[in-house]
Amino acid sequence: MQRKSEGEHEASRRLKTQFLIEMEGFDSGSEQILLVGATNRPQELDEAARRRLTKRLYIPLPSSDARSWIIRNLLEKDGLFKLSQEDIDMICHITEGYSGSDMKNLVKDASMGPLREALRQGIEITKLEKEDMRPVTLKDFKDALQEVRPSVSANELGTYEAWNKQFGSLSL
Repeated sequence: MQRKSEGEHEASRRLKTQFLIEMEGFDSGSEQILLVGATNRPQELDEAARRRLTKRLYIPLPSSDARSWIIRNLLEKDGLFKLSQEDIDMICHITEGYSGSDMKNLVKDASMGPLREALRQGIEITKLEKEDMRPVTLKDFKDALQEVRPSVSANELGTYEAWNKQFGSLSL
């Protein structure tokens, strides 16, 4: 939200300036307002924006436990969850560095494995019932890992961590 970005249109700069002015008035009334924002470009926030956003929290990539929860949660919704704990541990190990969104895309791609297999067997998709579908397997995840790669590079993570050290809130 830097207001003097190269090639930026004057209207965009005025909008950002007006937004920051409006933020100044948030704490003047008797009502309590909680403003929550998110960005994957914190380094583009200028000093005026950082000053108004008093709590700046870095949310790291999901832990192995969080990735496991994502897998279970998404597959259980579809009724396709039959993976062993060992399978889930293997998937979580392989997906180190994946974001929550990456995990969602991975599970979505893996859950298409049984459908792809049914189509290869010549089963007509309109006649396919959910009960006829096999559960998602570790092989489906390994196949999906060939298509769904992590979207955050180690270099970007380093940038976020450095920004957090310099500008992040030290306590909640």
